[in-house]
Amino acid sequence: MSTYAAPHTFITGQTRRVDHRRRALLVARLRLLLIAFVFVLVAAAALVRIAWIGTIEPGPKELSMADALLPPRGEITDRNGVPLARAFPAYALWFNPAAMTEGGDGGPPLVKTPDEVADELIAIFPDLDRHEITEKLRSGRPGYLRRRVLPEDANRVIAIGELALELPREADRHYPQGSLAAHILGYVGADGNGRVGMEAVLNEQLLDPVRRAEPVALSIDMRVQGALEDELRSGMKAVNAVGAAGIVLDVDTGEVMALASLPEFDPNEVQSSDVRVTQEQYERGIVAPAFNRVTNQVYELGSTFKPLTVAAAIDSGSITNLARRYDAKPYKVQGHTVRDSHEMGASLNAPEMLIHSSNVVTGHIVDEMGAATLRKYMVDLGMNERPYIELPARGFPLWASGEWSRIRGITVGYGHGVSVTPLHLASAYAAMVNGGIWRPATLQRLKPGGAPRGRRVFKASTSARMNQLLRMIAVYGTGRNANAPGFRVGGKTGSAEKPGNGGYRQTTLVSTFAAAFPMDNPRFVVIAMLDEPKGTVASSFQRTAAWNAAPIVGRLVPRIGPQLGVLPDANRDIDLTDLRPLVGD
Repeated sequence: MSTYAAPHTFITGQTRRVDHRRRALLVARLRLLLIAFVFVLVAAAALVRIAWIGTIEPGPKELSMADALLPPRGEITDRNGVPLARAFPAYALWFNPAAMTEGGDGGPPLVKTPDEVADELIAIFPDLDRHEITEKLRSGRPGYLRRRVLPEDANRVIAIGELALELPREADRHYPQGSLAAHILGYVGADGNGRVGMEAVLNEQLLDPVRRAEPVALSIDMRVQGALEDELRSGMKAVNAVGAAGIVLDVDTGEVMALASLPEFDPNEVQSSDVRVTQEQYERGIVAPAFNRVTNQVYELGSTFKPLTVAAAIDSGSITNLARRYDAKPYKVQGHTVRDSHEMGASLNAPEMLIHSSNVVTGHIVDEMGAATLRKYMVDLGMNERPYIELPARGFPLWASGEWSRIRGITVGYGHGVSVTPLHLASAYAAMVNGGIWRPATLQRLKPGGAPRGRRVFKASTSARMNQLLRMIAVYGTGRNANAPGFRVGGKTGSAEKPGNGGYRQTTLVSTFAAAFPMDNPRFVVIAMLDEPKGTVASSFQRTAAWNAAPIVGRLVPRIGPQLGVLPDANRDIDLTDLRPLVGD
């Protein structure tokens, strides 16, 4: 029996199949168009975003391959590009007791005994403490056995064959100059962050993945820094002082060319004793080596204040005639006797007062000027605030609040009754000799013309007169031991008794010489301070600044002058013609 299909049924089925294919093709095309449209939208959005970032929104700089290869912490240099602090990959020796056992528990941590392993480690690192290392290995607690392991020593540690002795790669901070400028730089702690000094101040910048590409240049000159530390150390040892401090400051910009505090510490190997002292040491007045005496410790700086007092008197119009004589005999003020260390004659004029360093005549000058006027000048010089500098450790002055009494003004006039840092004194002297402008000190290298405007404290005429008087002290007075030939040094000595329980301790002094050079065109201030110097053969058995601090400056200036562009010239000097008749030759 044959099967027969009607023609219209065949056609209908074929049509349906064609329609189905057309619909499927149409759907596929629509989907493809939709996907293409989505891609176009995404691409357009990306292009718009790129254009926005590139032209309108400031974004972070794209890291290059060179940036990616930089050390994890930026470099610090001196003003001439000499490296002061660098980071580089290094090995450390870590004890991991869990390395011998799967899962981290159970089983002995070492194949050999702790004593045997300690002996092998000491053979590689002879400076290790055998007892300390043995106890660490025996304790079974993880921890560092040593930081800074050289590659060749790392290979020898691996050869010991102990899995628990691991050698992780770490970023090491290295100070190529050793302890030089340690109080400026500070150091980096175990957590990778800066501690004290500019390491702490610049911490964020030095860790930034973009900004760390460029070394940070400080204002200091390592040649000047080395000379300052060397002369301070020699002077400190010669008179058995407990500490020393010094600074070299550019009088026109406030840039610190060198800053030193002794005793020093090595930022490559910071010990706990470098940053902390015992209670007994603290009570005896001993400070940790990392303590910065220049910026953080306050002192009564004695007769170095007398030129500032005379400058205030001249500037305010209280002194109009330098030839005028003042009574030099001791006198009483509010129950206190103002006296000098020795008899200086019946009367002195202001130049003679500075040459012989008379407290009595200083008192008369303050009396006539007024304590309130002196206080105003001291405030303008920043003596009532923490010193201005980037370092985090900045000592707050011991400053009498409110109006000053008559006796307060007199004692401040000759350097007692107010305690400030040596940096305060350096900035004040810079203002006194540079034409009268006070500027904050800085450890950042400034671009030419980048010095801050500062504020005017003294008239230019006052500054010019004080330059003559400071030079005169070095020629005729207590500063003669600082008078380096050809460098036209000027300055003032200060020897102040340190306060203690129940009054001043007559057996302990702070000796300071505050100087500037060359006085015919002052460019740099130099401060040298010794804490508790003793009378020795080197100082002719004298403890005062004329015999210990002034000679430091006298030796330092010829070393640093040529490095700072100041050459000796025996044919140049500031004109003292009008002052010589007042003091004699």
